[in-house]
Amino acid sequence: MAANPGLPPLPQIDGADPDRASVEYSRHRTKLSTHRTALSEQRTTLSRQRSEMSSRRTGMSFQRTRMGAERTLMGVIRTSLSLISFGFTIYQFFEHLAEKNVIGGGSNAARNFGMALVWLGVAMVAVGIAYHVQFMIGLRRERIAMKATDLVHAQSHFPYSFTLLVAVLLLLLGIAAIASLTFRVGPFS
Repeated sequence: MAANPGLPPLPQIDGADPDRASVEYSRHRTKLSTHRTALSEQRTTLSRQRSEMSSRRTGMSFQRTRMGAERTLMGVIRTSLSLISFGFTIYQFFEHLAEKNVIGGGSNAARNFGMALVWLGVAMVAVGIAYHVQFMIGLRRERIAMKATDLVHAQSHFPYSFTLLVAVLLLLLGIAAIASLTFRVGPFS
C-alpha cells in the first residue's frame, strides 16, 4: 500500500510502560482524526465544485433543448414552405392551362390538389407554431422553477425565437396565398 504523504507516521511506542503507551496512542489517534478532518474538508470542497459543474451542465442542457426545439420548428417551416409553394405552383399552372384552353373538361382535380397542399402547409405551420409556443412556455417555466430552487443559475440569456417570427410570417404568407386562390384577392391573385 502506498504511503499517504499527509498521514502522520506511526509512533515508536515502548510497551513496557502501559500508561505512557496509552498517552502516545491517544496522541496518534488525535493526529489521525485531524488528518481525517482535513480529508473531509477537501472532499466537501470537491463536492461543491462538482455541484457547481452539475448546475452549469443543467443550465446548458436548457439551451440545448431550446435549440432543439428551434431546429424542429425549422423543419416544420421547410416542409410547410415546400407544401405551400408546390401547391400554389400546381394550382397556378393548371389555372393558366385552363384559361388558355389547353386543357379541357370541367375537372378541377389538379387545382384542388394544389389548393389542398397549400391548406396542408398552412395547417402544418399553424400546428408547429402552437406546439413550439407551448413547449417553450413549459421550458421557461421549468427553468424558472429550477432557478428558484438553486438547481441552475439561469444567468445566460434565454432569447426570443427568431425562428418563431419566421414561422408566423410564413403562416401569414400561406393565408394570403389561400385568400388569393380562393377569393382571388390579395397580392397573389
